[in-house]
Amino acid sequence: MAAGHNVKQIEKSMLLEDFPPCPLDRYRNKASFDWKQMKTLFIGKDMIELQTRLFKTLEADPLFHRLPSQELTRQEARKLCFQRMKRIKEYKFFTDEEFRQNPLIALNLYICVGMIDWSLALKLLLGIEYFVMVLMMSGTKHHFRVMKQVQDFKAIGCFALTEMAHGTNTRCVQTTVTYDPLSQEFVINTPRLEATKMWIGNLGQSASHAALYAQLYTPDGQCHGLHAFLVPIRDPKTHLPYPGITVGDMGPKLGLQGLDNGFMSFQNYRIPRECLLSKNGDVTPDGRYVSPYKDPNKRFGASLGSLSIGRMGIMSVGIANLQMCMPIAIRYAAIRKQFGPPGGEEVPILEYQMHQYRLLPYLAATYCLYHFTSRYNNDLINIHMKIVFGKKSTELADQVHELHALCCAAKPVITWMARDAIQECREACGGHGYLQASGFGHLRNDNDANCTYEGDNNVLLQQTSNYLLGLLKNKNEGKEFFHLDSINFLDKMDHILEQKFRATHVEDCLDMQVILACYRWLVCYLMKQSYQRFEEEKSRTNDAFAAKCNSQVFYCKDLSVVFLEHAVLQRFYAFIVEEAAGTNLSDIFHRLGCLYGLWSLKKYFAVLHEGGFCEKRNDSTLIKQAILQLCSELKDDAVSLVDVISPPDFILNSAIGRSDGEVYKNMYDAIIQTPGSLERPTWWKEFMQKPNVHSLQAKL
Repeated sequence: MAAGHNVKQIEKSMLLEDFPPCPLDRYRNKASFDWKQMKTLFIGKDMIELQTRLFKTLEADPLFHRLPSQELTRQEARKLCFQRMKRIKEYKFFTDEEFRQNPLIALNLYICVGMIDWSLALKLLLGIEYFVMVLMMSGTKHHFRVMKQVQDFKAIGCFALTEMAHGTNTRCVQTTVTYDPLSQEFVINTPRLEATKMWIGNLGQSASHAALYAQLYTPDGQCHGLHAFLVPIRDPKTHLPYPGITVGDMGPKLGLQGLDNGFMSFQNYRIPRECLLSKNGDVTPDGRYVSPYKDPNKRFGASLGSLSIGRMGIMSVGIANLQMCMPIAIRYAAIRKQFGPPGGEEVPILEYQMHQYRLLPYLAATYCLYHFTSRYNNDLINIHMKIVFGKKSTELADQVHELHALCCAAKPVITWMARDAIQECREACGGHGYLQASGFGHLRNDNDANCTYEGDNNVLLQQTSNYLLGLLKNKNEGKEFFHLDSINFLDKMDHILEQKFRATHVEDCLDMQVILACYRWLVCYLMKQSYQRFEEEKSRTNDAFAAKCNSQVFYCKDLSVVFLEHAVLQRFYAFIVEEAAGTNLSDIFHRLGCLYGLWSLKKYFAVLHEGGFCEKRNDSTLIKQAILQLCSELKDDAVSLVDVISPPDFILNSAIGRSDGEVYKNMYDAIIQTPGSLERPTWWKEFMQKPNVHSLQAKL
């Protein structure tokens, strides 16, 4: 197949084409901005070029075509997903030079692929990018051969960490790897049923190798904690598992049917000594353990550093799902008419205040969280490149800790936001949203797992609050306080806690600096309250573990979320001031930032009042009125705002969310094209066989 030729041809096409005249023009003509100008500024020319290149290439490939109402069995979905995985490898969507200039181009490509099929994107990410990243970060030159095989699609990887009885608590996984100095091999065992590796993406039917995480034992019987090993799983000639390994598929799931999650156990399975990914800890030929880290906790953190890369990917998946559910619901709302004044025409449901309130805050959240994730991904990949190339400094270590804390809060906030937005959008489209052809079913099911894998959301938030309370402890003890972007205001904590809500009119709330002041107070107040709660519990029980557990609800969890929301708004405001200033786009960006900020603040009315920041009874009323005013102001811009972030119709694959606004025609076409929609059922003769009717007779 002349895949490269197809891509080259598509590069010459127009990047942003005009929408043809259609029913959505009623709103597009009211927009206060040029959607092409906004897309270029907000999404970026490089990303638009990549998206156009990829989307048009795949649209021209019959393997990626699917009907909105298409139904596949699990094995059909697995086979199609693997065929697509091979086909993607045939295309060259970017050059090596483009990758060197922007390593994130690979992640962005897979996110674009995921908008067609998240199972496919995850197979690629887990089997290639993520697997290779683990080898790069934890391995040595001994492992480059397998890395090259994976990159050339001669091998497929998987990430084997989770076990039946242990997921988030990674330190306590129970699979053992014991070094045998006589043969200079490691012996892998699954000591009990609960230690069976589970939920391993690509393992069920595809993977040839695993990055296996297990407890490392030396011949003296000492356990050196969790380490990663490169483990061959299947014979490349037969695709059967090697003797000593039991491996299988986990079966149907709620979503992601094309991704083969698997289970695996070991019975005295031997691998060469060189299979240990030994950058962070090694075993000498005679069985002695050596490590560049004196502190086991730092070594453990370095070994699992790749998890941040995985969470970065999940954040991007959540953003992409927001970019797909919002266009469907808002375009539908602009066309769907219901009710109206007596004797007048029916009104588009987008005109109703309730509908605006249901959808537009999620649209504002999509913009703010998209910007945050884009900048965060750049920061994280730059840090990891420095680490890969051996750079070390105190400043770099502090930045790693800050990014980890942000990531552990951003992953829950974004995946929960996508979950809630998809459900609200589905309901906002009424019964038609319940059709598979609407596009919400696959979105909802495939997004759901994001809230769980790579760390349970509620547990991840504890890592963020631990980081923040550690900073406060250092501050209280007079230790050096590091001035990092997301927490530099904490030096002025005492002054911030003395401040009050300064808005007296609705217009005062329509200022992001006012909103950011609210958030800075919230972060400081919740840090202080959480710290006091923890100290009180520890004093009462003399048990730090119990004290930490009993300080989460109403304290540490809210602190982590507020910290992240402040960081999102802080970065979005900086974008408006530094990049959108002087354009006619800054006003609309500012309104989006205000709407997301005020809508998010609404959750904390009780805290704002109980802490004395809001002293007047109508302070919360001002915020509510400001939210409704912003929804009304953004209503006419809503269709063009989703045009900026939406993928093309082929990718969106929604009968009711197409950019042409022909909701009813497209929906009817999708129904008619459903196999068997006009045929009698194969079991029609059952109608000829009447039951003996007793208790179910009509009683009226």
